[in-house]
Amino acid sequence: MIMTLKKIETRILILLFVFPFLSLAQTISRIEPSNWWVGMKLNTITLLVYGKEIQSLQPSIKYDGVKILKTEKVENPNYLFVTIKINPQTIAGNVKLDFKKGNTTVITKDFPLLARQTNSANRDSYTQKDAIYLIVPDRFSNGDIENDVIPTLNENVVDRKGDDKRHGGDIQGIINHLDYIKSLGFTQIWCTPLTENDEPLYSYHGYAATDFYKIDPRFGTNQQFKQLVEEAKERNIGIIWDIVLNHCGSEYYFIKDLPTKSWVNFPETHTQSNFLKTTITDIYATEIDKKEYTDGWFDRHMADLNQRNPLMVKYLIQNTIWWIEYAGLSGLRADTYSYSDKEFLAAWTKAILDEYPNFNIVGEEMSRIVAQTSYWQKDKLNFDGYKSYLPTLMDFLLNDNIVSSLTRSNDWFSTWRDTYQGIAQDYQFPHPENQLIFPDNHDLDRFYSRLNNNFDKWKLGIAMYMTMRGIPQFFYGTEVLMTNEKVGSDGQRRSDFYGGWKNDLKNAVTEKGLTGTEKDAKKYFSKLLNWRKSNSAITNGHFKHYAPQKNDVYIYFRYNKEQKVMVLLNKNSENVTLDMNRYSEMISNKFKAKDIITDKELDVKNTLTISGKTAMILEIR
Repeated sequence: MIMTLKKIETRILILLFVFPFLSLAQTISRIEPSNWWVGMKLNTITLLVYGKEIQSLQPSIKYDGVKILKTEKVENPNYLFVTIKINPQTIAGNVKLDFKKGNTTVITKDFPLLARQTNSANRDSYTQKDAIYLIVPDRFSNGDIENDVIPTLNENVVDRKGDDKRHGGDIQGIINHLDYIKSLGFTQIWCTPLTENDEPLYSYHGYAATDFYKIDPRFGTNQQFKQLVEEAKERNIGIIWDIVLNHCGSEYYFIKDLPTKSWVNFPETHTQSNFLKTTITDIYATEIDKKEYTDGWFDRHMADLNQRNPLMVKYLIQNTIWWIEYAGLSGLRADTYSYSDKEFLAAWTKAILDEYPNFNIVGEEMSRIVAQTSYWQKDKLNFDGYKSYLPTLMDFLLNDNIVSSLTRSNDWFSTWRDTYQGIAQDYQFPHPENQLIFPDNHDLDRFYSRLNNNFDKWKLGIAMYMTMRGIPQFFYGTEVLMTNEKVGSDGQRRSDFYGGWKNDLKNAVTEKGLTGTEKDAKKYFSKLLNWRKSNSAITNGHFKHYAPQKNDVYIYFRYNKEQKVMVLLNKNSENVTLDMNRYSEMISNKFKAKDIITDKELDVKNTLTISGKTAMILEIR
């Protein structure tokens, strides 16, 4: 039948009316993740699709090796969750995601499937062989003044005089300092979160993300972060990603427009956490106390994510793996670790390690109770049968004990006893060598400040952190004795790195404006850290220590089949002469050694004298 001209005109008018209406009714502003890779173990991906009235459309894919397994609708019509399966033989390419109304395609989105980099799954990560430089990017160096202020973001003022304000540091500033960081002896960099934090206040620290897939534009771009990773790798430095699983910022799009009430915990009351970590292991704990710990909001502007929601579980696991693969990360640090649902944590860590078997993840369990911390380590046989997969924990107890030992006055036993007895609790860890050790970090007062600006004690402490079992991490500026005058002030703890801004009066790199003591500290620090890299007894050796005596000298050994190191830490003002027969289990009373600190060659016979207020690191010949 031949269609009349009038009917054709009528249909054209209908189409011209309907299609604009459809395109205005449904929009897509986000698909997360925005891409994936072929050849991944995690090859079943749930896409979060966000857009106006998106649930009224039906997704469709035509691509060899890729199919949609299911589409899930939730309470909010602006969300659609699309689960796709990518077969192992699938070839990299651009997948077209069609969203249809009936048989009509209303929206088409690209979903790239990328090829993985060679040996991506078996990438190296950080171990005892490494030393980590911790940076708060906003406070380290301003390498690009053009991104200081982003008018579209809530906090768009730079104020270096404000402890809690943005100061302007960025990714380019870190790139500019990579040679300096390498020269100090570091092999890893951990930056506090770089993802967008578009909160009205305190946005500089990054721990209230408003976009898990986007670098904060005041730091740079996703591509610029990738550049940082690549340039660091050229210098044999890995980049560790600081990830927050427990919460996000209250300005996040999926908090302001919740997919479902079960997306977050306490969505209406915003009940604050009771911060009682012990509820996890307390056999007498009530269910409400447990719930208020894990489900309570960390802060009023930090929404607590519900990891019992299976869609949230998938979202967080996929986001982590996306960043590892996209940027080429060498490890993770998980913030506020135990505040998340513990079954989720087991699933999350296992998924990461299944994809990257050599990967290391350190969890922040800010506890001084060893049993509380060791509960979370991989291979721990826990009283309740909980199986964790987390390789590494942060050793806050050692941090406190070293400060205590270095600052307390002498009494009837050695002031080193707190440190000794704390390390003696290592039997509670399946892998005690996998503990992150640190003199300070962004949540603690500066090490030099805690030692009352005593340089001799600082050197003793640094010598210990350079040689102790575990993975050492140092906060930027520790190498030049940075301090915080106001105790407990996060803003001052995270003060600006010397020389990170043009026209700074002091510069840690060039040493302009540094005092003689600060220069000596940097030289001492760098010498030990660079030596550390070359000694396998330190980077991959055993640990054995002697109980400290009243002479206030703490002695321990690091050793393996190839090398042996003897560390002596004398806190006394006076010289101490040691009878070497006491140490016969570890070393002969006659031996030759080199003192790494002084470069002196020693020929020890029966006794050894160590000067007051000094450390000796003896590389046994």
